Amino acid sequence: MKKILFALAVLVSMQGVNAQVKTAEEAAALVSKALAAADNPKKGIKPQAWMALGKAYIDAYNAPTGNAYVGASRDELKILMGSMKPVASSVVTLAGQQFVKDEYENMNLYFSGDRVAVIEVTKPFVENALDKAIGAYAKAGELDHSGSKAKEIGLALTDINEKYLNDAYGKFTLGNIAGAKSDFQNAVRALGTAPLSKVDTNSLYNVGFTSHALGQYEEAKNVFDQCIALGYLGGDGEVYAKAADCAAKLGDNALSKEYLEKGFQAYPQSQSILIGLINYYISSNDSPEKLFVLLDEAKKNEPDNASLYYVEGNIHSQLGDTEKAVAAYRKCAEVDPKYEYGYIGEGVMHYNNAVKIQEEASKELDDAKYAVMVKDFENELKGCIEPFEKAFEMSNDEALKVNIAEYLKNAFYRFREEGDTYKAGYDKYDKIVAEGKVQ
Repeated sequence: MKKILFALAVLVSMQGVNAQVKTAEEAAALVSKALAAADNPKKGIKPQAWMALGKAYIDAYNAPTGNAYVGASRDELKILMGSMKPVASSVVTLAGQQFVKDEYENMNLYFSGDRVAVIEVTKPFVENALDKAIGAYAKAGELDHSGSKAKEIGLALTDINEKYLNDAYGKFTLGNIAGAKSDFQNAVRALGTAPLSKVDTNSLYNVGFTSHALGQYEEAKNVFDQCIALGYLGGDGEVYAKAADCAAKLGDNALSKEYLEKGFQAYPQSQSILIGLINYYISSNDSPEKLFVLLDEAKKNEPDNASLYYVEGNIHSQLGDTEKAVAAYRKCAEVDPKYEYGYIGEGVMHYNNAVKIQEEASKELDDAKYAVMVKDFENELKGCIEPFEKAFEMSNDEALKVNIAEYLKNAFYRFREEGDTYKAGYDKYDKIVAEGKVQ
């Protein structure tokens, strides 16, 4: 999920020590005792009884993990978990990333490097403990007529929200998208429960994101509509792009276009929105000139915004008009001499053109046509060198410079036998890429 996943970063929230509850039997006994108090005609009319029940459910939820928490190091776990030891350990690959999986009696811990990335409870002491805890605290809020317990109840509901988020991100990492969606929904519900009554917009967005990933486009669109109404639009207006894709999947191209155009007006630099618009105009045979009208309006509002010319270059590039794309990209430096992305855009365009020609040439059987394509390939590849080197010199972002160096290394490699300049260029950028830093 960033790209949730957007996208999705793991929360690091240290849980309290769970020494009070060590077994399922203890958890059941504590919950039973708290339930009896809440059901008592005299005690059950007080918010404290229901708060105690909510805490009993939270303690039962926490207990199987033995004080482990997301972000804990192995050295910390030795202290926190005492005598709890894994019964098995293995290396697993999840979403292309390797983890060390330690299996315990009631849970699995997944380590990224030295730290816990995911906690998976396999044997909960009480089923649906957090859900039941929300109900208990909601009842406490109803009975707290004076509001004296509102802050304490709100902190508990916030804690439940965070636990659901940890579970949601963990399930997403493990590939359980439906489970992650359910936990995001519950995270929204926890924070929205009175007396806290807050809107967890980030979790709401992730409900839409996971619904989209599951192909539940109608539900996802409705959730994204809620996000838009609440003013939560995601990074670079990602909500508009997702809502537009849902509408398109549901066969409503007019609505899809509406989402994209509204998103473009608010976030003209968003690549996902821009690509969505370009794809719409190409597939619908509609005139893409509307894009330039929208962009011109944005320029009037922000005449010194170099990124708008970068976007213009991207549009021309996507539409296959290299000459106009170059003009727009180079306009960026005129508007803002410190803005390197215009040159990056120009370099990427030439580089991608070269890759495309190379792929087409590999399928060409006619020798004469193949020779022409090779020449075109080399011209495009040489064309990326100057703008990339200008961007490299302008940028103060070391990570960005290393990324640019990767392109330049590949380009110079092709021509390293043609002369000392190309050989020196290859050696320079190869070293930067190898070391991951600029000297």
